[in-house]
Amino acid sequence: MKTTKVTIRGLAIGLLLLLVTAAARADWVERSDENALMVLRSQAGFEPEYIAATGLSEFDADIVDLRTGVVARRDASDQQLIAELEKRLQHEQDTRVRQDLEILIKSLQDGIISRDLEERYLLPYYNVHGLLFYSFNSLLDPRNDKERYASALQRLRKYNGSEEGYSPITDLARARSTERFGVAGLLGPYRRNLETDLADSQTYVEGIRALLEQSGVAGWEKDFALLQQQLAAYEDWLRQEMLPRAREQSQLPEAIYADNLKTFGVRATPGELIETGMYAYQSLRSQMKALAWRIAESRGWKDRNLVPVIRRLKQEQIPPEDILAVYQQRLAQIEEIILREGIISLPERPASIRLATEAESAAIPAPFMRQPQLVDNTGQFGEFVLVQRNPGLEGDAQMDDWSHDAMTWALTTHEARPGHELQFASLVENGTSLVRAVFAFNSANVEGWALYAESIMQEYLPLEAQLFILYTRAMRAARMFLDPMVNTGQMTREQAAEFLMSQLALSKPMALSEADRYAFRTPGQATSYYYGYMNLMRLRTEIEILMGEAFDQRAFHDYLIQQGLLPPEVMRQAVLEHFAGKQEG
Repeated sequence: MKTTKVTIRGLAIGLLLLLVTAAARADWVERSDENALMVLRSQAGFEPEYIAATGLSEFDADIVDLRTGVVARRDASDQQLIAELEKRLQHEQDTRVRQDLEILIKSLQDGIISRDLEERYLLPYYNVHGLLFYSFNSLLDPRNDKERYASALQRLRKYNGSEEGYSPITDLARARSTERFGVAGLLGPYRRNLETDLADSQTYVEGIRALLEQSGVAGWEKDFALLQQQLAAYEDWLRQEMLPRAREQSQLPEAIYADNLKTFGVRATPGELIETGMYAYQSLRSQMKALAWRIAESRGWKDRNLVPVIRRLKQEQIPPEDILAVYQQRLAQIEEIILREGIISLPERPASIRLATEAESAAIPAPFMRQPQLVDNTGQFGEFVLVQRNPGLEGDAQMDDWSHDAMTWALTTHEARPGHELQFASLVENGTSLVRAVFAFNSANVEGWALYAESIMQEYLPLEAQLFILYTRAMRAARMFLDPMVNTGQMTREQAAEFLMSQLALSKPMALSEADRYAFRTPGQATSYYYGYMNLMRLRTEIEILMGEAFDQRAFHDYLIQQGLLPPEVMRQAVLEHFAGKQEG
């Protein structure tokens, strides 16, 4: 349960059980979901906080398993699941359920491989502060039913060890690391990663305190004070024992990085990513230069070069007190365009946008979509969360990248509609099986759609907005070579940040946040955006050729969004067979 893998696994599981509340469900979906629920309930024995966050309230009071032998016990549990699923596969006749069973089996096998690689190469390190903030932030979410809040006290007492049969989580985390100190060749955490976590530790603690205070739950103060003391002692131990074992270089072992790419849905080598990304980046810069020239001419600016034009547009900052209202206005304008141009079907209800808390900004120092409760949903919806600071940095941590007028269009289309918010809403409202919504999930599918959503809106927007649609796409193309170059030792974290500041005019806080993403927050994940986007663009071209004048973009987009988070090869097969009416061969 390393920090990076748990975060991504949590995001994946956070998309689970998406259709449990759907009114009409096909028989095959019900059968498939029985298999998925069996797996999910088993996994909840090891990471219950992430399962509970989806709405499975039966796990609200449970906490992560960090007891002795957790990796071996989890592997044994997954092997038993695989054996049972293979048995069910032998007797299943429905093709769709069989496909879902195969996806489940592959997901479990991949998990075993990932844990084995981590055991083989990495010294266990746990960002306990960040884990606990996630735990309480998800449980005490204002969108949750309030009766669930009482479980926060049980979690708190289990975390601090005052509950009978439990040891403090800080002791368990320390023990799991210490027992591996004597294993030769294991890599410690990257120093920058550990130092960032230590710098953010008090932000997380205060974030937990604020959540408990705002929850209305009584009687938490004494147990929180005990946990706070334990966390302070854990910080001291990290400085004394883990910092000396930290590695100075960010790059991961080749096998770990390759496994990361696979987990995120990127089926390419680092070399292939670098080659494709460099070409795409320069191609997009050429388009951006042409637009920058037109914008500068229309505004009477003498310097018509790309980076100076970007910097001048970024100066058109929206006052902090107006930022939320402006983004809400952009959403309304975008929805009007979507309806007018017949781009995709929209939900009846409005999308939600809010500003991030300080602790949320520390956890994810860039704007993000926070998914809704997905089991027993009683009206909760996803939230587009605006992040404007990187609290992990010293000095001025304010970002100017997301608060200027021209950027509001691109970010709204990506995080809200027709991007992530619409994508997640469709998963809740349509009859997708849990397997296809959860275990077939990968970052390339999710982020590929959101970047594709930006591209299909581009032609309808003002010139300045079009420039920044291309800008965000160029940044994603740059990730295709920056991330693997950092992780193969061809570039340092600092060089990646400098490239982003000089070539794309990112603010220093945002550029460092990006570089941290490549180096240690989620190595490999940043490549998934453009990779997934390319898959969708290739698929659209193929379908347009097959269908000719019969192609309808609204029907195509509606069909894509209704399929759930399928990997590219499965999505292509579904579109060819059921949308375009063609079968391969």
